[in-house]
Amino acid sequence: MERRERGPAADGDLTYAVRTVSGSQATKRYRCPGCDHEIEPGTPHVVVWPLDHGGPEERRHWHRGCWTGRATRSVTRRWS
Repeated sequence: MERRERGPAADGDLTYAVRTVSGSQATKRYRCPGCDHEIEPGTPHVVVWPLDHGGPEERRHWHRGCWTGRATRSVTRRWS
């Protein structure tokens, strides 16, 4: 299920689509832009992408805790 939320601190005025990924759906390794650590296969996390600019091709995988704390911390990995 997809929901809409405000973005990270630097992009707080932008709206992002957010989709939850369960551990059983997480089959690849990703790098979280919130902490710059890897998200290991089997780890539940979220996938987000900007709705105001870009789209699904701009999606990034975040640890749930990093995404939850995005308003009070800066992004450690460039959104590119």
